[in-house]
Amino acid sequence: MDDPRVTEDRVLGGRVRLRQKADGYRAGMDAALLAAACDALPGQRVLEPGCGVGGALLAAATRRPEVLFQGVERDPIAAALATENADLNVLSDRVSIQAGDIDSGFRALGLPVFDAVMTNPPFFDDPGTLRAPHPAKSGAWMADGGLKAWTTFCLKAVREGGTITIIHRADRLADILAQLAPKAGSFRIRPIAPFADAPAKRVIVRAIKTGKAPLVLLPPLVLHDRDGGKHSAQAEAILRGEAALGW
Repeated sequence: MDDPRVTEDRVLGGRVRLRQKADGYRAGMDAALLAAACDALPGQRVLEPGCGVGGALLAAATRRPEVLFQGVERDPIAAALATENADLNVLSDRVSIQAGDIDSGFRALGLPVFDAVMTNPPFFDDPGTLRAPHPAKSGAWMADGGLKAWTTFCLKAVREGGTITIIHRADRLADILAQLAPKAGSFRIRPIAPFADAPAKRVIVRAIKTGKAPLVLLPPLVLHDRDGGKHSAQAEAILRGEAALGW
């Protein structure tokens, strides 16, 4: 902790220590929700493309103590911090980090396919739709190859019958479904709304590769109460690791 450019935070009710850059992209609510949505079974292998410093990956590994996790990250500083965080949380026996760029495709990693993929892709792929982010955050906010590169990667990375879980902007839901639909189905969609009377700003989409079941739109997760509370009771329980985001 002698580096002022790196802070150490605690997430999942203090169970996970997370070192991350002070001026870069910082793991927050989206990472916590993605980890809570992971329902991998004991012995299964889970991949997170674009894992950053490991916010979602390590929380999911803590929630799922008999599951193996692999992170892929192209930013060498973030990848190094993710590896350090795995060691810091005594999870390096089940959590591995590999350097890699999503735009290069899954085969470039030289890894066997996974039982599940979970990911929080960059939210923007058109610089014109977003004020220029801080340079330290641009890689996390801007997808060079577009959302299509991420969905293609996920479809290649998971076995038939395996799951793909994506958290993204609600206004990209149609694109996510269209891009996954040729090879995946059995969609289950969880809207994430800031308040009960407000439109959802995020969605978590879960798909099964080669799945054929009808699409299911689940009840929304409401993050905040209007009475001044920081988080709703359900959201607080998820953030503390006391509840999962079930399917």
